[in-house]
Formats: sequence, C-alpha cells, structure tokens
Amino acid sequence: MSITASNLTKKFKDFVAVNDVSFKVERGETFALLGPNGSGKTTTLKCLLGLTLPTAGSVVVEGFDLQRSSRAARQQMSFVPQRVSFSEQLTGYEVLNFFARLRRVPRQRIDETISTPNFDFNGFFNKPVGEYSGGMIQRLGLAVACLPDAPVMVLDEPTASLDPGSAIQFREFLKSLKGKGKTVIFSSHMLPDVEQLADRVAIMVDGRLVALRHIAALREELSSTARMRVSVANIDSPIAEAAITAGATSAKLEGSSLVISARPEDRLEILRAIEVGGGKVQHFSTEELSLEDIYLKYVTASPEGATYPG
Repeated sequence: MSITASNLTKKFKDFVAVNDVSFKVERGETFALLGPNGSGKTTTLKCLLGLTLPTAGSVVVEGFDLQRSSRAARQQMSFVPQRVSFSEQLTGYEVLNFFARLRRVPRQRIDETISTPNFDFNGFFNKPVGEYSGGMIQRLGLAVACLPDAPVMVLDEPTASLDPGSAIQFREFLKSLKGKGKTVIFSSHMLPDVEQLADRVAIMVDGRLVALRHIAALREELSSTARMRVSVANIDSPIAEAAITAGATSAKLEGSSLVISARPEDRLEILRAIEVGGGKVQHFSTEELSLEDIYLKYVTASPEGATYPG
C-alpha cells in the first residue's frame, strides 16, 4: 500500500474544509481528486503532505505514519503546487541546484532530470526565470519535484494555468511517471485530465468524499445510463414495463414519448419489446451522456447518495 488516508477531517474554526475523508492509493496507481473549486481537494492534499495538520484522522505514506514519522513519510513524496513561483533573478539551473541541495540529492540528478524529453527548456535553462513563459515555469516546478526521484508525486490542479499545448505535454509527463511505477495523486476540476490519466477518481463536494470509483466503472455507468427517447403512437400501452423487462434501467413517460436509460447494446431488444407490448414506435433518438453528466450527478447528489465502490 502506498498511501492510506483514514477519517481525515480539517476544521478552520467553525468551517469544515475536509469532512471525514478516507481512501487508499495503491503503489503505482494514478489517483485523482475531482471536484468543483472549494470542495476540499487542496486541503486534503496538504493533509497528505503534512503541510497542514488534520483536526482528526491519520495518513500513512509507504508504511510511515505522517504524524509519528513525519520526516520519513515526507521523504517518500514530491509536491507541485497549483501556483509555482521562483525568484525571477535566478536561472533555471540555479533553481534546480538550490532545491537539489535542499533535498540533499546529488548534483548529477539535475543533469539526469533535464536530459529527459519532458524537460526541454528551449535554450532558456541558463536564462533568468523572469524570462520564462507560464508553461516553462510549470515545467521547472515539475523538474524540481522530480529531483529526489521520490516514489509518490502529488500535484495540485497541475493544468489549471496551462495552455492546451502545455497541458498535452503535461499529460504525457504524467503517463511517463506511471510507466516508471510512480504513485501519482493529483487534484483537478477538469474532466479531460481525470479521464485520460487516472486509474481511480475520488469525487469531492463540500469537503465530503461523495464517490470513489474506477474510471472503468464510471464509463460503465455512463454506458448503462445512455438515454433513448422513443415516440410512441399509442402511449397508453404498458410500454414502460415492457422496456424495463427488456433491460432498460429506467423508463418514464414524457408526453407522447418514452424516455429510457439503457446500455446501447440493449436498445434494439427494448424497441422490439415495446412493439410486442402494444406500442407503435414512430421514431426514436438517442441522447448520449458524458462523463461530465456523471460527475454533475454526484456533485448535485445529497450526502445520503454517496457511493464508494471501486
């Protein structure tokens, strides 16, 4: 097991930023905290990193309890904050040299790190950071985080300020970390990052963990809740019951139409069942959902609707 968060709670006076959050991140897994702004993602990450002490609960990193063995636990992790900032007078090399000394890693790690394709500074490596673009500063922050070659990489909203080209490069960088067996934990409110990169996603709303799902499970849910609108001439027939019997997950009447949620592969059988049940199908159309629809369902759900299967 790489990281275990148990019953994490963080209060700021009367405000509960993180409310009894628990999850486990397996070694080598890419794990995403997904939620709207203000949902508690950053505070949760800071609790995992030991940058803020939880009001209640515990964190264990690679077998080290974060409160009892803080130094050993922190040595297992590297962190890239949402807003990376360096002295504009220092060059990229000077920044990396400073952090290499701070983390007590050999200077050769600087050359090893920047020699990878992920850290092409386009000739700016020996120029002041003040001349860097936003994407290059983010890239420098990632290079700093890679210096210790820690087994766990933690990133807070890593693509929030990146242009589309830089975001694509960043996603390739994360995929390369996964290829090296690194454990990656990142927060985001951007679904493309989560869909393309994460093995599992924890959806947070108002400081609560409302869903903990594998991406494959979310896609399966997406498939099973795809909608089909069927216009039926004789709407009074028992067509809703027929649709449910044929495999629809839901069926409700809306005017002269029957709106059905079902897996795409079940649609033909459902249409046949409606005909057999006495309904005369005039025409139908499909309304495909997206991962955003699934996400918004969890965001707007009540606390009682929280689900935690893998």
